[in-house]
Amino acid sequence: MAEHETAGPPVTPAGPSGGPATPPKVLPWLVLHTIGRLGIFALLTLLLWWVGGLDFFSGMLFGLLLSMPVAYFALRPSRERLSEALVARSLARRAEKEQLRARLSGGEPSA
Repeated sequence: MAEHETAGPPVTPAGPSGGPATPPKVLPWLVLHTIGRLGIFALLTLLLWWVGGLDFFSGMLFGLLLSMPVAYFALRPSRERLSEALVARSLARRAEKEQLRARLSGGEPSA
């Protein structure tokens, strides 16, 4: 038996009414995550300028470097929601593409 077996076609998530679920919106989570990362960068840069006494370029550089691990831990929930929304959107698009191909080939579309 093969070490890695391939699964069948992806399963479309079902909504509360039993039909296909609408994928969550990507844009709100993308905006929230981006604003959060920029906010963390700005806050750390300001702290380095005021408390650390660093010049403009050094404060920006160290603010950028320090904001990466801080944002990784602080923004984990929004990053996970964004990933879930992107995966759901990808599955929905793939299912729509398969249905379109089935209709164009004259076959019966899968429900």
